[in-house]
Amino acid sequence: MKKFSFPRRAARGFTLIEIMVVVVIMGVLAALVVPKLLSRTGESKIAAAKVDIATVMQALKLYKLDNQRFPTTEQGLQALLTKPTGGPAANGWKAGGYLEKMPKDPWGNPYQFLSPGIHGEVDVFSYGADGAPGGTGDDADIGSWDN
Repeated sequence: MKKFSFPRRAARGFTLIEIMVVVVIMGVLAALVVPKLLSRTGESKIAAAKVDIATVMQALKLYKLDNQRFPTTEQGLQALLTKPTGGPAANGWKAGGYLEKMPKDPWGNPYQFLSPGIHGEVDVFSYGADGAPGGTGDDADIGSWDN
């Protein structure tokens, strides 16, 4: 009686050299792509801050329509969430407020508010990535005067 056997196949796989070549290629691609992606992070945070500031400015304009004035610096942006108890009366304040919640800037800091502002009737701004006045690039101040 004849035995049945499977034909032998040559063992095939990747050699160490082939794996190393692939790893080197992936490393080169990562070295080229990652810095470009990281530089976009700063740009996207600046764009997000501009959108937040525009939203807060719209809420401030609604506040002014209802109360015939902007909140004072002392009343702050909190006047958009809860009716101010101090300073000028806000008799037309809308129940429920003008914003659901006050956003923080993309770097986790509260937005700054001046009324009257330096650049306009009111200024809403972020100090940027460094959280300090002035700066350039990602550290530059971003304000309602930029929109």
